[in-house]
Amino acid sequence: MKSDLLSNIYNPADLRLLKEEQLAQVAQELRQFIIDIVSVKEGHLGASLGVVELTIALHYVFNTPDDLLVWDVGHQAYGHKILTERREIFHTNRQIGGVSGFPKRSESVYDTFGVGHSSTSISAALGMAIASKLKGDFDKEHIAVIGDASIASGMAFEGLNHAGVTDANILVILNDNAIGIDPSVGALKKYLTSVKNGKNPRQNNIIKSLNFDYSGPINGHDLPKLIKELNRLKKIKGPKFLHIVTTKGKGLQQAEENQVKYHAPGKFDASTGEIHLKSEENLPPKFQDVFGLTILDLARKNEKIIGITPAMPSGSSLKFMMDEFPERAFDVGIAEQHAVTLAAGMATQGMIVYCNIYSTFLQRAYDQVIHDVALQNLPVIFCLDRAGLVGEDGATHHGVFDIAYLRSIPNMVIYAPLNEIELQNILYTVQFGIDHPIAIRYPRGRGVLPNWEVENFGHYKKINWNEAKCLKDGTKVAVLSAGTIGNNVIEALKESTHSNEIAHYNFSFIKPLDINTLKTIFSTFERIITIEDGVKNGGFGSAVLEFAASHNFKNSIKILGVPDEFIEHGTVNQLQELCKIDVKSLINLFSNGSK
Repeated sequence: MKSDLLSNIYNPADLRLLKEEQLAQVAQELRQFIIDIVSVKEGHLGASLGVVELTIALHYVFNTPDDLLVWDVGHQAYGHKILTERREIFHTNRQIGGVSGFPKRSESVYDTFGVGHSSTSISAALGMAIASKLKGDFDKEHIAVIGDASIASGMAFEGLNHAGVTDANILVILNDNAIGIDPSVGALKKYLTSVKNGKNPRQNNIIKSLNFDYSGPINGHDLPKLIKELNRLKKIKGPKFLHIVTTKGKGLQQAEENQVKYHAPGKFDASTGEIHLKSEENLPPKFQDVFGLTILDLARKNEKIIGITPAMPSGSSLKFMMDEFPERAFDVGIAEQHAVTLAAGMATQGMIVYCNIYSTFLQRAYDQVIHDVALQNLPVIFCLDRAGLVGEDGATHHGVFDIAYLRSIPNMVIYAPLNEIELQNILYTVQFGIDHPIAIRYPRGRGVLPNWEVENFGHYKKINWNEAKCLKDGTKVAVLSAGTIGNNVIEALKESTHSNEIAHYNFSFIKPLDINTLKTIFSTFERIITIEDGVKNGGFGSAVLEFAASHNFKNSIKILGVPDEFIEHGTVNQLQELCKIDVKSLINLFSNGSK
């Protein structure tokens, strides 16, 4: 009977005490450990299973943490975390107060660079390599592990372009599995496929042309071959590039066969791989599906409608339109800047462009939003999925900054629907023509209306531009909410002992604000409370404060939202509770006379 090797590995120093022929067993145990934990605790599965052998080989050959290892995105870093002093606490992965789902500098010396968004690894590792050289350390290794979907992003090419004219001691490892979250797209994918198939002449090599010492492609699951090649590359100075081919989900049949679903499958049976299905009967829809099904319905009737997403066709549900209208719906890969300016170009030609980008990823295209869209006042429709607190993905993915970073841009309209029907109606309304670009923000997860399709699908109504609505009358206090967080207010007011004193207004239009309604509110109520699922600094509440100051209103104003700090990972409800914008916190606030 084989001994358990993994349980005796606390850090890479222990791993390096093993004989090379023992590492295959470590790989088997590590893969099963990841499956056992993720099957119960949930998280990102397929990516980490695909790099088990690479993870072991890197920590076996290189002297981490003295040698610096940077993982791009970090979805694939579970094995790395388990081998670097976190095996015994890995069961807390992505839970509040537990291990982060992504590499994080404050968590471990082995996490050399915090990641979560793609395509940063080459630039970061190059920065480290140049710094080492300047400090006189010519032996330290600097390794960036990047996937084929991430390397297609502009920032990765910026890093490659710079690295190729340096003598920095950097090794870029391309983990080529032909998929990110969805299958990789674009000309570079076709190029890499031809390289893997031996159809590309060796002299016609993009990476070699950029002055890298290129090797590969090699089988990324062949541990002896990986170790031999890494040992060879360790002796070579300057920029190096290793192309490895892996299978996402390796070692779990279902994860290999359905790589999109098993990227983050939720709970599943560790022995069979079968996903534990949750009943969706009588549940409200996911906001992403409301978007995806609605834009498909609108596109059937309006041939000018275009859909664009940067690498999130499944996550945004634009895939519904892509399947039916592939010539009018585009996955442009991990290229948010390109997505925004592509949308702008189309808008100049009279197309109605719905550009669907997660709130956290639009941050990567801020200049394009300002320079290419807003400055030219082009009517691009930004659909910001995953706005607000997103839960277990944590600080790198919360969409809490969009109200603040968009509100300062001239010409930009910001709309946050209260529910699914408001989302449908704004998507319907904007197709008839808008005078400015608009950002429509909605959260991750489900809405509040189980019968949304029966009630509204195909029976859309035009939204009155820039109109706030009174949802409930009151006598002393007015609560002003923006977006779906207003549903927490609705629920809390049902339980409040002072409900009759509290009015509730829904400000779906965050910019421009309904000034007439605001004047009525400030003239009627003693106290004002604003609530949003975004940062308080510069957000919706700040806009209300600015209104009050400019109109000389002296009312008491309390702003609720996300505080001036990065919020870590946990369930959405736990994080809302932390920010005091959950239903229970609001009940307590309202029941105390909202003081």
